[in-house]
Amino acid sequence: MLKTDAQFVKCVKADTEFNAFACINCGSCTALCPLGIDLHPRTLFRYVLIGARDKVLQNTGNIYSCLLCKMCEDNCPADVPIAENIRSLRSYINRDVFRLSRG
Repeated sequence: MLKTDAQFVKCVKADTEFNAFACINCGSCTALCPLGIDLHPRTLFRYVLIGARDKVLQNTGNIYSCLLCKMCEDNCPADVPIAENIRSLRSYINRDVFRLSRG
C-alpha cells in the first residue's frame, strides 16, 4: 500500500526551488543518463509530487549517485530543472533524514 503525505512536496521545497510540475514523462532524462543507473527522474519527481516520501527515500542511493552533469536537463523538452531538483532532494535528505545542519 502506497502511503502519501500531502505536505511532503512542501518539505522538499523548504529551502530550495524544487519544480517538476512541467515534467511530461517523456523519458528523455532516463535515456540520456551517462551513468545508466536506475535513476528515473520522472518517477522520482512524481513520487515527490504525490507525497510518496517512502518511495523517494528508497532511492536515496540513486539520488546521491547522480553526477549533476545536466545532460538530462539540457535535453529536456519541458525545461524541467532536473539537476536543481536532485539538489533539492539531497538537501531535504541531508536536513530531515540525516539531520545535518548547514552551519
